[in-house]
Amino acid sequence: MTTQTLTLAKALTEALRATLDTDPKVLIMGEDVGKLGGVFRITDGLQKDFGEDRVMDTPLAESGIVGTAIGLALRGYRPIVEIQFDGFVFPAYDQIVTQLAKMHARSRGRIKLPVVIRIPYGGGIGAVEHHSESPEALFAHVAGLKVVSPSHASDAYWMMRQAVRSDDPVIFFEPKRRYWDKGELDTDTEPAAPSLHEAVVVRPGHDLTLAAYGPMVKVCLEAAAVAAEEGKSVEVVDLRSISPVDFDTIQASVERTGRLVVVHEAPVFFGAGAEIAARITERSFHSLEAPVLRVGGYHLPYPPARLEDEYLPGLDRVLDAVDRSLAY
Repeated sequence: MTTQTLTLAKALTEALRATLDTDPKVLIMGEDVGKLGGVFRITDGLQKDFGEDRVMDTPLAESGIVGTAIGLALRGYRPIVEIQFDGFVFPAYDQIVTQLAKMHARSRGRIKLPVVIRIPYGGGIGAVEHHSESPEALFAHVAGLKVVSPSHASDAYWMMRQAVRSDDPVIFFEPKRRYWDKGELDTDTEPAAPSLHEAVVVRPGHDLTLAAYGPMVKVCLEAAAVAAEEGKSVEVVDLRSISPVDFDTIQASVERTGRLVVVHEAPVFFGAGAEIAARITERSFHSLEAPVLRVGGYHLPYPPARLEDEYLPGLDRVLDAVDRSLAY
């Protein structure tokens, strides 16, 4: 076993490199993914190593990029599309929702569209308007799409490998404020579990469950550590997949702890937490000792960078929800 320490960003680069190396049908396309290596340098060096026919710079036209990827997938390729920032995906939303998501059902299962759309998302890096949004619920609501988000380097690597092998279209949300977080990664042996859509208990506990994904997993782990200093045992579940959601793992955790707080950066209003709260209330009503609480962004356009610390759910807001739940 060869374990290396990489940032989440470099783990993604290595995953893309390995995928290009092992499958000649894999292509990467997007604005500035070639010579520049992408805004966050995720594709750095890949065009040099694999050529302009497989790592392609495209015009600034997101709808055209995704539409081209759909056509390539219909011809047997496995395109990986980079959308530079979360707020830039909306020109391609029509292609994703009306074509990419529906082709499998429209053809009664005869057509598969193995397209991965990479989207750096979320705030916390002081970016300008349209660069810090969390639109994952919009895509999770669309049947036919898979939606995932890693929280650390090892998951970034293996989830990307799994996503590219999927015959379903996958929206791969990359938590940009975690790009530079380092973690251990073994690229020699693919772990048997978890699968792409399986949640994981990343910290055991018995008083309350925190469920989160992507950038908020680290915040929840920090909150659990602070709560432990006060004698509270908090379990943390990394959801990893937003569509489908692994409700079984959340339910099992809640039936151990009796309490659930769902945490995400996206606005609470109609967010992923609403679906999880409803489902777990239906499934585990007699195990719950408090209402399921949600912590997330406000129902407001993402604010200017100087105000994002007020908008983003941080340690204090998560701990406040923990206290409110335990007070029932």
